[in-house]
Amino acid sequence: MEPKENGSELGQKIIDGPTNPMVTPLLNDLYQFTMAYAYWKAGKHNERSVFDLYFRKNPFGGEYTVFAGLEECVKFLANFKLTDEEIDFVQECLPGSEEAFCDYLRGLDCSDVEVYAIPEGSVVFPKVPLMRVEGPVGVVQLLETPFLNLVNFASLVATNAARHRFVAGKSKSLLEFGARRAQGPDGAISASKYCYLGGFDATSNVAAGKLFGIPLRGTHSHAYVSSFMSTDEIVDKVLRSADGKTTCEDFVSHVQTWLKKIQYSPSLSGIFSETNQSELAAFTSYALAFPKTFLALVDTYDVMKSGIPNFCAVALALNDFGYKALGIRLDSGDLAYLSREARNFFCTVERELKVPGFGKMVVTASNDLNEETIDALNKQGHEVDAFGIGTYLVTCYSQAALGCVFKLVEINNQPRIKLSEDVTKVSIPCKKRSYRLYGKEGYPLVDIMTGENEPPPKVGERLLCRHPFNESKRAYVVPQRVEELLKCYWRGSADEAREVLPPLKEIRDRCIKQLENMRPDHMRRLNPTPYKVWFYPTNMFFSF
Repeated sequence: MEPKENGSELGQKIIDGPTNPMVTPLLNDLYQFTMAYAYWKAGKHNERSVFDLYFRKNPFGGEYTVFAGLEECVKFLANFKLTDEEIDFVQECLPGSEEAFCDYLRGLDCSDVEVYAIPEGSVVFPKVPLMRVEGPVGVVQLLETPFLNLVNFASLVATNAARHRFVAGKSKSLLEFGARRAQGPDGAISASKYCYLGGFDATSNVAAGKLFGIPLRGTHSHAYVSSFMSTDEIVDKVLRSADGKTTCEDFVSHVQTWLKKIQYSPSLSGIFSETNQSELAAFTSYALAFPKTFLALVDTYDVMKSGIPNFCAVALALNDFGYKALGIRLDSGDLAYLSREARNFFCTVERELKVPGFGKMVVTASNDLNEETIDALNKQGHEVDAFGIGTYLVTCYSQAALGCVFKLVEINNQPRIKLSEDVTKVSIPCKKRSYRLYGKEGYPLVDIMTGENEPPPKVGERLLCRHPFNESKRAYVVPQRVEELLKCYWRGSADEAREVLPPLKEIRDRCIKQLENMRPDHMRRLNPTPYKVWFYPTNMFFSF
């Protein structure tokens, strides 16, 4: 898909193409094109259709999901156009197809398509349409696979990130470290973006930082530490003070002096004797390179007998010249115990050596962390300030896919339904509107769906809401606030106003605010209370 310059122009607005250039109309299942041809052959391709994109079950054993991927869908719509080369390939894939079908594909775009969606970053629930797509059935059918591809993983990983944020708590920093373990380049880029959306604070992924403006974090690996043999390898030993007024000609010697002071400190002398000098050389070298952001990985050899004392010696030396070290990273061992011991060591240094604020050094933990391990650390008690999380986060290790579906619910103003012996797979027919009803405490009570022409629920009005598939389940609700969920994000070439896509930071803020506004029992990790999704019919809307 070749966007015009940087994208599609709508009035004065230019919408860039999808982040991944492989997201083209050919990113599709073959049967989408076979159906498009069959629609065209039958003369049905221009019939007005309505499709709902939704999911059937919340992921990770929870009772909520974070909707993500909408921006990429809109970018795809704005730049939807098959090239001649792509059309030739489609023709090869459909032996016997008529040449006139290629002419149809050549003129195909999304100028007659409308998309209504819940705002990206919203907390969402099963069965409620995340997106309602309206337009000629021939072109809308070709949107199914790309939309599902763009929404499924995005929403899954954003939800995973939100769950990690919930268990870690608001006060901890969460760092996404998953690029090396993600499923390919797009998996890495997408995970970085949607983990940030779901509440993470930063990423190690430089490309994602450039593309999306996500804050970057990173220090060094064990390889850097083990690459040094001694301080003799440090060629440039000069450090200029933070204010630029003084210069230390031999920073290495200054570090060694501080290490001896720590060794002879009454409260610290029994913890260690001789530290690993190659590790000290690595820390010193790294501090000379990054004196303003020095953070050391302290578990290459022995955390308490070498890593922590060596770090403290370098940090104290930096402090003499106006620099404040950031802290340490633990990547192995008993993280709860080691973080507490490290904190005690820092506090002792602050007290014994009269260095204000030294006890508040940041302790970062990594090492294959996930929801369960962070929850266990919380129960054990720890002094970790930041968690670096990779594999289990970006691969969504505990659940492979969200399972969004894209179902026809209306064509030519006639409701359509997909039946199944499995009631969870029965689709909800016709064009719908969705609302979120709030109670007097400010929490959401229930999401309801109505027919498009049904009168909307009103604040203070007693409503009878019904379960989608169990007639005996019903309840009266008196909402204190009513929010309509679906908003128009694409109206093709029409002149009517549509929602503007907000920047990623605003979507992230929305996500965090929505999660904080949910009732705690819906959010808890174990045995969460299911959130209700019901109907509010006032006529024969559901008499199918």
